[in-house]
Amino acid sequence: MVSREPAFRPRVPRLIVVGSGIAGLYASLLAVDSGASVVLLTKGELNESNTWYAQGGISAVLDRPAPGDTIAAHVQDTLQAGAGHCDAAAVQVLCTEARHDIAGLQRFGAHFDIAGDGGPALGLEAAHSAPRILHAGGDATGARIAAALIRSVLARQADGKITLLSGAQATALRLSSGRVDGVEYLRDGRQHTLMGDALLLATGGAGQVFAQTTNPAVATADGLALAVRAGAAVADLEFFQFHPTCLAQEGRVQEGGVQEGWAEEAGATRDTNNGLNGEPLLISEAVRGEGAVLVDAGGRRFMTAYHRDAELAPRDVVSRSIALHLAKLGDPNGHVYLDARVIEQAKGPGFLARRFPTLTRRILDAGFDWTRDLVPVAPAAHYWMGGVVTDLLGRTTVPGLYAAGEVACTGVQGANRLASNSLLEGLVFGRRAVESFLFGGSDWGAPGGAPPRTPHDPPNLASSADEGLAPSELFPSNTAAEPGVSAGSTAASSDGGKEVFSREALRRLMTAKAGVLRSGKLLTEAAETLDRWTAVVHPDAVPAGNADPVGHEDRNLLLAARLLVAAALDRTESLGAHYRSDEPEEAYALRPKASLVRD
Repeated sequence: MVSREPAFRPRVPRLIVVGSGIAGLYASLLAVDSGASVVLLTKGELNESNTWYAQGGISAVLDRPAPGDTIAAHVQDTLQAGAGHCDAAAVQVLCTEARHDIAGLQRFGAHFDIAGDGGPALGLEAAHSAPRILHAGGDATGARIAAALIRSVLARQADGKITLLSGAQATALRLSSGRVDGVEYLRDGRQHTLMGDALLLATGGAGQVFAQTTNPAVATADGLALAVRAGAAVADLEFFQFHPTCLAQEGRVQEGGVQEGWAEEAGATRDTNNGLNGEPLLISEAVRGEGAVLVDAGGRRFMTAYHRDAELAPRDVVSRSIALHLAKLGDPNGHVYLDARVIEQAKGPGFLARRFPTLTRRILDAGFDWTRDLVPVAPAAHYWMGGVVTDLLGRTTVPGLYAAGEVACTGVQGANRLASNSLLEGLVFGRRAVESFLFGGSDWGAPGGAPPRTPHDPPNLASSADEGLAPSELFPSNTAAEPGVSAGSTAASSDGGKEVFSREALRRLMTAKAGVLRSGKLLTEAAETLDRWTAVVHPDAVPAGNADPVGHEDRNLLLAARLLVAAALDRTESLGAHYRSDEPEEAYALRPKASLVRD
């Protein structure tokens, strides 16, 4: 009898993914299908992400683009919207590789709307020079894409290929010899530790730092805070985009606070979770792309007086124009109106219901028939262009730590994100992070601590990934939570005479002092208050054994607010989404990016 040596089984690398938006889901699937072991952590359920609520679509120049559209045009539109502050190399990557990752999405079951000629239905949105926006289910693009990816993740979980930990709130990154090799997290009231070969942050944004936001309740700056405490560099945090058209109703108001262009309405009630009586309703700029216009209380269309592209101007311009116009009318506490009736008049009865079925239903639920009524709207915090600095492979300045999606600062978004580029960025750079993890070798950093730029492209998983090996056993080591100090929702004031820290107080402060319109005076006042709170709450560190999830979120939001305000004070000129009324003139050229990096 001939004896056989056991077959050599190479070690399977383990990637930890934190976050379940488009970047985290897509990256997890690509990694596991290429043979990696993947553990996916999500703070809530898989569908609790900004991706799920994305209405507008996803931009891409396909193999058969709209007449006259080119990759070069997509690049130029992105650079122009970014106010000359984009990283040109990152933008080139995004726009060139877009079509490959659209195909990758379709491989995981995502389907896009079809035009009458059988090709993809391509929409036009603000600041795009040609129709290149893919939609799914009309205005349910994010939910349709996320649902397809979630189905694929659950199928692989059932096959034992992905370990999914829902209800797992990451609280700290583990480092060994300066390299990230694991994460600590809360689950079911207990603290746990999970080890891996690298970690991808895909935790989304931080809309909850402001009183009125389009973001879900889970958007509490968790990934940014984790990275900063681990020593990662961040950049462009002064650039926070406010979506100009969030539904505003009588009895609905942001959580307190009066900011230039914002205030409470008398008698309005509050919801401490999101600042509105119920979930805020974003009315996608795709509606303006179809022809809807903005009018004031007198029925006058006003955007033509503020920008040559009127309602199709970049988001920061539209949001700022609304605030400035209301102030000019002597009604800074008010709102303006979206007139979608013109769409029905131009494109026929029933068009709005067919093109925007979800929005039509939700607007009706809110008490408006937008085929007949004007819809009241006001700006709300929507998307953070800044974040954790990465290179073209999603690598941060801390070895072993990747970031993709809204939590990252790739340089693509610049000072103002181009509509429908956010989902695309999560796809492209989420994939590139996985490619680096699998094929990039051990060389990480460059002299001076800056992330290196890749000299060549690794294999493209969007088109080449095959079914991979089943992951090895993945059992995180569990440790009981030790008693610790929790920030909770409030903290005692050290001076006895100022407002104590709470999440609600923070959101009021940020809306009043660092929202759509800013000034050196307002920002300085915000910084002074944040410094007082920081002396009590200590958001730069997480107490050992702290098992209070709300306390962790509060610390994360306070840390994010401090970083945002500091960056806004440092940038004394107006640029993109960062508008200072004391330096209102914005003059820029398409110049090399000059970020204010904090490391």
